[in-house]
Amino acid sequence: MERRNWSLKALEELKLIDSKDDFERASALITWVERYIPNDQAIFQFDLNEDDANFLMELFFKNIEFMKEHREKTKEQLTEMRNVRKFIPNAYH
Repeated sequence: MERRNWSLKALEELKLIDSKDDFERASALITWVERYIPNDQAIFQFDLNEDDANFLMELFFKNIEFMKEHREKTKEQLTEMRNVRKFIPNAYH
């Protein structure tokens, strides 16, 4: 029962994370993964019924795609910031 409660809590947290704005969501997802999937075998520890397991899997893969897109957006923003710094001499000194 304890593992089932832990699994349901993980699912509920992931649902809440899914509704956050991009930067909060990215940060919360990192924390969620560190807490609930700290190693390769942890994904097999979830004790959910079929519907909940499918929903968890759907959210999990949706958030993997989100993190890939977020990483690319962040990378582009950093590149833009570096380019702006080239045109504004002594702005950060």
